[in-house]
Amino acid sequence: LRYELERDLVEGRVEVEQLPELWAAKMKEYLGQDTVGNHKDGELQDIHWPDGMFGYFPSYTLGAMYAAQLMAALKAQLGEEAVEAAIRSGQLEGVFGWLKEKVWSQASLLETDELIRRATGEPLNPDHFRRHLEKRYRDCTAWK
Repeated sequence: LRYELERDLVEGRVEVEQLPELWAAKMKEYLGQDTVGNHKDGELQDIHWPDGMFGYFPSYTLGAMYAAQLMAALKAQLGEEAVEAAIRSGQLEGVFGWLKEKVWSQASLLETDELIRRATGEPLNPDHFRRHLEKRYRDCTAWK
């Protein structure tokens, strides 16, 4: 939603004055939520737009995509149960060791595309993020 409105603003298809109405309409359409007249829970719900910061949400999504792919590679190499147990117990030496070897020690030496390819064995792949979202939201037993 935020990306769509930002894109339309930047491309000149909408004006700033239209944001509250467009936000409310899309919230109703996408999530069934009524934000008409409620700017604090509507288009101004976070700090980005009031501070004039645009384009942050796509970069957050890219970061989440990289994180999901790195986690998938970590679990593939160390074992899903081992990684989950390490996270639950707070015993993260193995996780940190993998990150140090694959990411942290290489981050300033490589471009992002090459770093992710070397760390995970493939270029950025949205399937990892999709699977993460499905597991977290669609398949979550708390929702059922």
